[in-house]
Amino acid sequence: MPPIPEAIRDEFTLLRARRMETQTNVMYVMLLATTPTAAWAGAADLHWAIKYGMPALLAVLCVLGLIENAVSRRRHLSLRRAQLLVGKAASVSGWVAVMCSTWAVLNWFASPPEAHAAFAMIIAMGALATAYCLSAIRFAAILNLVIGVVPMSALMLLSGRPPEIAAATSLVLATLILVRFILQGHAMLVDLLQLQHQTRDLANTDPLTGLANRRALDARIAGLLGKGGEAPPFTLVLLDLDGFKPVNDRHGHAFGDRLLCSVAERLRDVVGEGGLVVRQGGDEFAVLIPPHSPLRDTPLAERLLIALVRPHVIEGVPIQVGASAGTAQWPTDGADADALFDHADRALYEAKAETRSKGGAAVLPAHKNSLSA
Repeated sequence: MPPIPEAIRDEFTLLRARRMETQTNVMYVMLLATTPTAAWAGAADLHWAIKYGMPALLAVLCVLGLIENAVSRRRHLSLRRAQLLVGKAASVSGWVAVMCSTWAVLNWFASPPEAHAAFAMIIAMGALATAYCLSAIRFAAILNLVIGVVPMSALMLLSGRPPEIAAATSLVLATLILVRFILQGHAMLVDLLQLQHQTRDLANTDPLTGLANRRALDARIAGLLGKGGEAPPFTLVLLDLDGFKPVNDRHGHAFGDRLLCSVAERLRDVVGEGGLVVRQGGDEFAVLIPPHSPLRDTPLAERLLIALVRPHVIEGVPIQVGASAGTAQWPTDGADADALFDHADRALYEAKAETRSKGGAAVLPAHKNSLSA
């Protein structure tokens, strides 16, 4: 069984926990409905604790499971709780399968041959139905099939009676078909989540540079601001290239695209894993430095502009473009995303105006949040 890909592991855990909460109700109801008839059909020579006690215990467990599910579905499903639910379902269902299989095997030995088929049918239907309801949890489903089907099938195959051997053969084949169904369903879920993951990546990625796009930036800022006043400080830097349009006009758009990719690579090298580099469109970029990033206390705007000073060599042609930067800090420079962008935009255009007034030379920032080179 191949492992779940790391990129979708958390999503897969949440998805199968939700499916489990829904499908296990069906399993509990089905098992609960079989307990009276199972107790009534039990072998007369068995001790009452086995004949009636095990079905009664199963009924109690089913009722408790239904109550727990009803309470659980009202609570928020976090990743940690989803992991606990999946692990608990696998463990509890495995022990229930052991109890049911033990009951069936004991009844088999305590009953006359003509009654064997009844216990084989009870355990087979219980194991197959339980495995189907737990199909979202691959390990738990197959474990239930092995515990429930293998002992009874072995007894029937070794009985030497043709009807029981034929029934056991059919049961094994049905089990194998269900195992294949479970594995195929698991693979389809993995493929679906991977496709969704790739689609989200495409929706949040700039196709030219491979950087995040404005949609991704807005989502990250919204996530940070979603904590309200308790959100720790973070930094937004907006950058705009100076002199990119003449390069584009002179050398063509393909040349300009390569230049943008070179700029993106340098920005990514400076920021690394400490923040999010974004291409907003055209020759406009942005950098988001989240809380607790090691770059929070560094002169980031200066470092970004210094990285762009060195000429870019595109198709053997050295090209030099400048840039201007505007910075906004949350919460001091804005109470929401719009205010932060407005503040950073004003600082950016101050820097561009200062650059024009100095004839394009590198200048120190006239405003604490603006810088040009």
